[in-house]
Amino acid sequence: MSSPQTMSTEQFAPCERVGVWREWMWRQFGGLECDVYGDTSFDGCLDVRHAGDVVLTRLEANRHRVTRAVPLPRVSESAYLKIVAPQHGSAAVTQHDRQAAVGAGSWTIYDTTDHYTVASPQSSDHLIVMVPKARLLMAGLPLAALTARHVGGTIGISRVTLETLFKTWQELPHMNASTAHGSGEVIMQLVQMSLLELAGQRTEQTQRELLRDRVRQVIAMHLRDPDLNVNRLAELLSCSTRHLHSVFAGSGETLAESIQRQRLDACMRELRAPELAARSITEIAMSWGFCNVSHFSRIFRGHTGCSPSEYRVAQ
Repeated sequence: MSSPQTMSTEQFAPCERVGVWREWMWRQFGGLECDVYGDTSFDGCLDVRHAGDVVLTRLEANRHRVTRAVPLPRVSESAYLKIVAPQHGSAAVTQHDRQAAVGAGSWTIYDTTDHYTVASPQSSDHLIVMVPKARLLMAGLPLAALTARHVGGTIGISRVTLETLFKTWQELPHMNASTAHGSGEVIMQLVQMSLLELAGQRTEQTQRELLRDRVRQVIAMHLRDPDLNVNRLAELLSCSTRHLHSVFAGSGETLAESIQRQRLDACMRELRAPELAARSITEIAMSWGFCNVSHFSRIFRGHTGCSPSEYRVAQ
């Protein structure tokens, strides 16, 4: 299960809460300065959950404002783009001389490595979602032109994205690590699609690539199902098998090969894990959808050049 991390000012004396909240903002979000509009009393709570590389935080607090006055020195592996999606209250994000004001039913995104301010002028309940910046840079998105803009949330892909963010945060405590990771991949793909649409870059080619990635993510989420095949995928994605095959044409692997590769990758990951040393190779193979141990051993050797037991010992 994905373990949430909760921090609440309730456990501190009222006179300490403003200082504690400022410290949390500095530590949890990488050096943010915070003010509370001069208020002397404050209540706030952070509930942090992880979906693979995506970090989702529910923030409930009195009015406050955070600022990054000094940009990070370079883009690193820990560089994030951050989404703010209010459930109650509002937020005004300022970056690159633009400001986006969002309330319930909408969201915006900003770059945590550059100057920005997020003002919540009233008591609020916000979902804050951090996605790795490098993943969206790889998609060729003009990020500087897309931050601090009203993405949407009432119709189309931006609404699908918004609903997925809230639903994922809610269900993460009931997911295992693999499913949580797959959910994070889905979130990143939906954010990418929303920003492509905002940038006006949705072409036939990008839509094909996005759908191809979406298929791979659905495969990852249902990988343990031994009945997962092209027909089952078509049902899950509400499209025809012919359409699925056409999407994967020219990708370098068929759908069946993609399913098999992801299952092998999952088995290899568990065979490397010291904490799973007591699990038998058969248990691991069966848990990832392989129904025949001999078949599994044969394709494993073809993929890695050694048997599953040899691979485990070598690791």
